Amino acid sequence: MAPVRTPTRILAVCALLTVAACGTPTQERGSSMSTGGNPIAQRAVEPGSAAPARVDMDFGGEYRFAAGVTISVSIPKSFRPSTTAYPQSDRAVAFEIGIRNDGTEPYRLSGLSVAASIAGVPAKQVVDATQGFNGIVDAGKDVLPARNTRVTLAFAVPPEPAELQLSLRPSASSPDVAMYCGSA
Repeated sequence: MAPVRTPTRILAVCALLTVAACGTPTQERGSSMSTGGNPIAQRAVEPGSAAPARVDMDFGGEYRFAAGVTISVSIPKSFRPSTTAYPQSDRAVAFEIGIRNDGTEPYRLSGLSVAASIAGVPAKQVVDATQGFNGIVDAGKDVLPARNTRVTLAFAVPPEPAELQLSLRPSASSPDVAMYCGSA
């Protein structure tokens, strides 16, 4: 006689399989990811799915979104914000973000969505004009096809090195997310 299977046991097994599968890299389908960076983990979704396609990358790597925009994120550079910086912070890290338009249409730079978090807690963007950290200054401009641009952004971080995640999307509504992870 077969053992009685309760819905709780079945749900527990499904949850265990889902957790195990999330840490396993999947083969990329229909994407054109560059091999310049080292993807840590990759989660592909079927076309038409509402779930975001998230790719984890090391700082210093490059990723091409399906829309044709390729981004690269430098290794974080630690600095002490000036007294005129907002918000005030004892320490911040800066990133140079390269944006290359490999698509056929102009890319509106204002669409770029960048967010940072430390241990799941959002990090605040630092604006420090004294040191040249002004956010996305040319947000109203387009990046024409076959052209590129660079922006430098800074975020407040704790005094001691911590694990930082920087998520980038080509637009706020895009389901594609490039998640750069590392110590900062």
